[in-house]
Amino acid sequence: MAPSCRSHTLCAAVLCAALHAGPAPAAPRPSGGCDQPIHLDAASSEVDYKSNTVVFSDVTISQCATRVQAEHARATGLNFANSRWTFEGHVRISGEQQGRLSADTAVVEFGDNRIVRATVNGKPAEFEQQRSDTQRLAHGHAQEIIYDVSEGTVRLANDAWLSDGQSEISGPLLVYNIRAQRVQASGTPSSNGRIHITIQPHGTTSGSPATPRTEPQPAPQP
Repeated sequence: MAPSCRSHTLCAAVLCAALHAGPAPAAPRPSGGCDQPIHLDAASSEVDYKSNTVVFSDVTISQCATRVQAEHARATGLNFANSRWTFEGHVRISGEQQGRLSADTAVVEFGDNRIVRATVNGKPAEFEQQRSDTQRLAHGHAQEIIYDVSEGTVRLANDAWLSDGQSEISGPLLVYNIRAQRVQASGTPSSNGRIHITIQPHGTTSGSPATPRTEPQPAPQP
């Protein structure tokens, strides 16, 4: 039986020493991001020494403005230098500029002791951000959303839809820049892959009307 331990705050150094036979190669340092420590907090953990994996329950991992929460998380050792963690069950991710994502599952990539990227999947996965220029809430959904922490972007793919509180845009691929609050939309050659924009009449929502700033991109290559 795999040993388990229960603690409100886990000592990462102890588990890391137990699970690691040697240091993992460091990934290239991503641009942007922060240099603050990564914090891990969980209700319990279970270590499988044969497979060198650890499973956490009711887990939170945070660094700077990025926080990942889920009912369960699975990883191969406590390696934040170059690793991929799987989160399952009521996944919530908060990022900079009040950006938030929610999904059924997520794969979070770590590089050079930083949270680099999170790929979330759901039916659908959802994103929202309180816009700084108006009182409106930007929100969207897709089958898959990729949050690039260093770039400050969210990439919505497969049945992607996004609204700025006044206007709506949908298409095969939408890339929303959290920092600039700008969206890029990509269509496909097929009729079902076109970009659609809906602008509501003035006065239907609070705040001044705003049309999404879109930048059509070349169709994705197969």
